[in-house]
Amino acid sequence: MTILTRSAALAALLAAALLAPSAAAQRDFSDVEITTVPVAGGISMLQGAGGNIGVSAGRDGILIVDDQFAPLSERIRKALDALGTGGPRYILNTHFHGDHTGGNAFFGKDGTIVAHENVRTRLMQPRDTAGQHEDAAPPEALPVITFRQSVSLHWNGEEIRVIHLPPGHTDGDAIVWFTGSNVVHLGDHFFAGKFPFIDLGGGGDVLGYMHNVDLLVAKLPPDAKLIPGHGPLSTMDDLKAFEHMLQVTIGIVKGSLMAGRTLEQVQAEGLPPEWASWGTGFVDTARWLQIVYDGLKRSPDGPASGEAPDLGPPPAAPAAPAPPAKPAGR
Repeated sequence: MTILTRSAALAALLAAALLAPSAAAQRDFSDVEITTVPVAGGISMLQGAGGNIGVSAGRDGILIVDDQFAPLSERIRKALDALGTGGPRYILNTHFHGDHTGGNAFFGKDGTIVAHENVRTRLMQPRDTAGQHEDAAPPEALPVITFRQSVSLHWNGEEIRVIHLPPGHTDGDAIVWFTGSNVVHLGDHFFAGKFPFIDLGGGGDVLGYMHNVDLLVAKLPPDAKLIPGHGPLSTMDDLKAFEHMLQVTIGIVKGSLMAGRTLEQVQAEGLPPEWASWGTGFVDTARWLQIVYDGLKRSPDGPASGEAPDLGPPPAAPAAPAPPAKPAGR
């Protein structure tokens, strides 16, 4: 049994995903608790509402991957205080959506935000995501270090690779590989056990998304622990199941499109029963079929800039990971 199948109760958190800051401000977050899931060594995963947060805690301090919604920032900070001393020195964004960057303004006042250059560009502009309007981000919420292909941080005794993927979920996606700990945060290129959201208006691409997941399955270590953008801590077997779902369901829609069927016909036919549970998250079956149908019509051959990224050489055997820093007395 995989980690994924033991954590189905977390699926309800997906309903909060992709809310814009304006919508998040209107939502009642009073019942949201931030929980800490140990992953490996000094790496942990925080879950609350929105995208999962990756944490590296050790002698160099705190580094986080994504930061959920702004109203949760104080609770996230308290959870981080239990793992180490001081606020995060670095904040890595896997993409620009508000459920992953809503805490940027809070944490960016004292930490350095790092992201792909397209994340900064999109955060600087008003935009609409999943039917919600997002205002331009304030200066303190913007990445101050950007990259085009990849960047490495040497932090808490290991190399942390931040690697841009071709257009898939958006046009500014990155994964974060904690090479010494054998942990990878996949951002929204992995919705564990659920149909994903692909932001076609934000530079996303259906075939590009599938090709990126194929690459990750082929290149990542088979024993890596995976932090998905949404869902429970996962394994490579869970990612392979996700890849299989993408290949089969996208293939079904592609065949229907080539046969001349309309979106309404595709949705009416639906998918085989084996995929029913995948539509119980943020993206239900009808919406997934629409995303795939619209995406294939828009880009039937995948993104033009679809060159496979270089994930770098296999990590060298690391020294013993840095122990987590002890919290200051309170």
